[in-house]
Amino acid sequence: MLKKHWTEVEEILSDKEGFKGMNQRFIWTKADGCENFAMRLMEFEPYGYTSYHAHLEEHEFFILEGEAAIVDADGKETKLDAGDTVYVASDEPHQMKNAGGSTMRMLCIIPILPGGDGKAPAPRPDGQGYVTKERPS
Repeated sequence: MLKKHWTEVEEILSDKEGFKGMNQRFIWTKADGCENFAMRLMEFEPYGYTSYHAHLEEHEFFILEGEAAIVDADGKETKLDAGDTVYVASDEPHQMKNAGGSTMRMLCIIPILPGGDGKAPAPRPDGQGYVTKERPS
């Protein structure tokens, strides 16, 4: 068994294209000996967001605090509150946002796919990994 407190995990600013004000803590990944699932804590500054993107990993999101919103594959934005959970299927376009003026925190749990490590997306057969999408109109 392994144990750690989330505050012991380094906070890393996400500098991917299209991201603003989002930090990640890679709590459990392949580097910790986790072969199948990764747990990440994502912290969004007020009105921070991810790009609108897709990747092979499915997600399970758990909103811990703050006001969140998710944009789905149809471009519809849905508000989320602390305690709400969301499932996003493999390769489904999505975007996460902090819809409020205080920090928003959420857990993101993903499978570790072949070639993945729980931090970066697994490689696609076409050589792409994390794909930023155009928003639907």
